[in-house]
Amino acid sequence: MKNKDSKGGKATGAARTWLLVALAVAAIALAGWWWKGRDGATGGEGPAGAASAASGASGTARPGGGRFGRTGPQPVSVAVVQRRDLAVAIDAIGSIASANTAVVRAKVSGELKAIYFKEGQPVKAGQLLALIDPRTFEIARDQANAALARDKAQLENARADLARYRDLVAQEAAPRQQLDTQQALVRQLEATLLSDQATLDSAKLQLSYTRVTAPIAGQAGLKQADLGNTVTPSDANGILSIAQTQPAAVVFAVPDARLARIRQQLGDKQALPVQAWDRERKLKLAEGRVASTDNAIDASTGTIKVKALFDNKDGSLFPNQFVNVRLQLDTLKGVLVVPTAAVQRGAPGIFVYVVADGTVALRKLQILATDGEATAVQGELKPGDQVVTDGADRLRDGGKAEVIQVPAAGAAAGGRGRGRGPGAAASAASAASAAASGAVAASGAADGERPRWMDRVPPEMVDKLKAMSPEDRRAWMQEHRASAPAP
Repeated sequence: MKNKDSKGGKATGAARTWLLVALAVAAIALAGWWWKGRDGATGGEGPAGAASAASGASGTARPGGGRFGRTGPQPVSVAVVQRRDLAVAIDAIGSIASANTAVVRAKVSGELKAIYFKEGQPVKAGQLLALIDPRTFEIARDQANAALARDKAQLENARADLARYRDLVAQEAAPRQQLDTQQALVRQLEATLLSDQATLDSAKLQLSYTRVTAPIAGQAGLKQADLGNTVTPSDANGILSIAQTQPAAVVFAVPDARLARIRQQLGDKQALPVQAWDRERKLKLAEGRVASTDNAIDASTGTIKVKALFDNKDGSLFPNQFVNVRLQLDTLKGVLVVPTAAVQRGAPGIFVYVVADGTVALRKLQILATDGEATAVQGELKPGDQVVTDGADRLRDGGKAEVIQVPAAGAAAGGRGRGRGPGAAASAASAASAAASGAVAASGAADGERPRWMDRVPPEMVDKLKAMSPEDRRAWMQEHRASAPAP
């Protein structure tokens, strides 16, 4: 019994020992965890405290916690109001069509013996394009010519007999019936001669069809038949096609509300200028004018088709080419013009923000016409006023604003300028705003005092951290906080 009790006591003692060891380890771990948490929470000395302080100093760096991260003037881009002429135009899409298109087909059947045109090159009306084997048609012409000569000889003989019969009848040496019969024979031969002449003319015409000529002037297309092929009038593609591209035409649709103005100007013989632009609206291809309108409005779309003609002397327009069309209906003389990006719509109605001496004023107005990036307005504006083109969503009447960019006077309401526009002004304002925010964040404190995080990092890293963006600075602090050894 003593042995069993002794063994049981030893087992119980060993279990108590392991339990005490486990409790001691847990206590040490808990103490270490508590010490780290205390150091980070109280901003004590160490990497964690330094990282937390640096992160707080470089986060948003708001001087007073204002809206949008700033309490000072709102940076904006502005443009200058101008008084000038503005075109009232309609934008549409269309495709180029040739004034006339002809598919040149063979008028007689035969072997294609020669081709005289060059594909894609201009041809003149009446120019020889191809030759069909003419031998069969030459034989038919000669046969018709021979028949005509034979019948001419018979007619001459019959007329001579008729003259003799008349003399005999006058002398009562021949019966009257024989004279009448001879007169009928002469008339019959005269009719035969007319038929022979028509046959000869038909043979000559068929022979002329073996020389294929251009029916219109224009640009030759690709050949549809090769030498040695037999061509017929029933060939669907013919021998080639010719497109008359001088002038070139474009058909496009405009709203029916514009029809009255278009018809009025056409009736008064006033030119309606039309411009053709490429797909990206960067290159002007040609200028022309309206020629006519369709005779009915499309009820399904509420539009009417308009046809414009372009001289196309340089041949830059091709049939079926897609173009952006710009039809100028009128020109407003001496109106106030602002960038379209400056026009705002809201509870007050239609308005713009005007900046003068750093103060924002709301000005209501009416829109007269819009031409791409320029808008003609009427309201409480005058030439030279600076209207906000970017950053207006953060403004209010009577607020403060800081002008970041003032475009040149020629680009203030730049119409349909290429390569610059509201996007460029927005980018400049955004860049300036970001630069201002970065400068505040880099300083580390709004009141100019030395930030606490500078004392937590090595001296050689201070300048590098100042040059970093707030995001990069926070990432650096978090990385070094995680890798720093426990105190």
